Amino acid sequence: MTLRIQFLLFVVIIHAVLIALAAQLRTTNTTLFIASEALLLVSIYLTVRLYRGFVRPFELIAAGTAAIAAKDFSMKFVPVGQREMDQLIHVYNQMIDALRQERVSQHEKSFLLERLIQASPAGILILDFDGRIEGVNAAAERFLNQPATALLGQRPAELPGAWGPALAGLAENQPQALRVSGLQTFRAHAAHFLDRGFTRRFIMLEELTQELIYQEKQAYGKLIRMISHEINNSIGAINSILHSFHHYAPQLHSDDQPDFTQALDVSIARNTQLANFIANFAHLVRLPPPTTHPTDLHALLRGICRLLQPQSEERHIKWHMEVPTTPLVLNFDAQQLEQALLNITKNALEAIGHDGNVWVRTTARPPTVFIENDGPSISPEVSQRLFTPFFSTKRDGQGIGLTLVRDILLAHGFAFQLRSEENGRTVFTIRLG
Repeated sequence: MTLRIQFLLFVVIIHAVLIALAAQLRTTNTTLFIASEALLLVSIYLTVRLYRGFVRPFELIAAGTAAIAAKDFSMKFVPVGQREMDQLIHVYNQMIDALRQERVSQHEKSFLLERLIQASPAGILILDFDGRIEGVNAAAERFLNQPATALLGQRPAELPGAWGPALAGLAENQPQALRVSGLQTFRAHAAHFLDRGFTRRFIMLEELTQELIYQEKQAYGKLIRMISHEINNSIGAINSILHSFHHYAPQLHSDDQPDFTQALDVSIARNTQLANFIANFAHLVRLPPPTTHPTDLHALLRGICRLLQPQSEERHIKWHMEVPTTPLVLNFDAQQLEQALLNITKNALEAIGHDGNVWVRTTARPPTVFIENDGPSISPEVSQRLFTPFFSTKRDGQGIGLTLVRDILLAHGFAFQLRSEENGRTVFTIRLG
């Protein structure tokens, strides 16, 4: 039973008793009857005033409570001229103003935070209370190479490729470096925040690829320049002396002359090879910025195929050129891109060895080159180090071929990837736009 009903019931009972008593006085004492009737009227009037004074605050409280429950912080009350009532209205209005201001402030902060997360160059994965991905920003979609719809609801450990195992063991406040596809390097950092009093985690992914490549080139570039300077100075002087020794050959006994001359020629040739070896590294360091011009990509690929055809026939390797006859004209440095494609196709031939196939195909939208071979697959361990300078799986490899390819393609702004597919083929993909 509500307070209003209890009050009304009490008032009805009291006035019923007063009316019954007044009725008894009507026959016995007329004067008291008239006085009791007047008193009854005054009592009814005061009761109505009292009822309104009690009920109005209840109505205001009920209306204010309903507005707060509905999160409507715009409703305010006007003072009614009653001191106690106006105090209540004043306190309520102050509370509503504070709540409205706090709500607007929180909404603005939340909106700003969402915009900052979406605009952040770092990838951000926000996890729910069960540790599943609840929110991702555009950078995270780009890094993971998946749309948000495919990422939401997954656990970090379930992500494909090298991401899953790396993020599965990621401890909070212990950043971890992660290398993806042998080229891209990221720093993963896990932390937590409070949501409604409970702890939730988020993971931040920062790309370090360009910074590490720059520092890497600075380090090995300085080393190569120093080694090249010292070796070339020595080789030049030694070759000059060796060439001078040829003048002494006629002074030797005829039986000794061939051995002497051959020894000099071998020494000069070896020095020249050493100079060329160092020059290859120096060329990697001094790679100039690309000078782009409109060039037919299809013609460039066919030229590389013709160049390597004799070598391929000797190894019984077949080329499958799935390239349209129509030109595909794009802006790039023809000389540099030709060198990069040549290194890629040579690596494909060396991976096959003998008796295999090379497929070359392109797409126009988006402009992409695919160079495939059916040689041995690339192991996960090797895949992580493919584009590392001076790393090679060949016994006599220098480890600069794919590094040069990497630098040329990055200088052009072309995305690329080298990996082994489930069908057994190894594919080098270059996206030229």
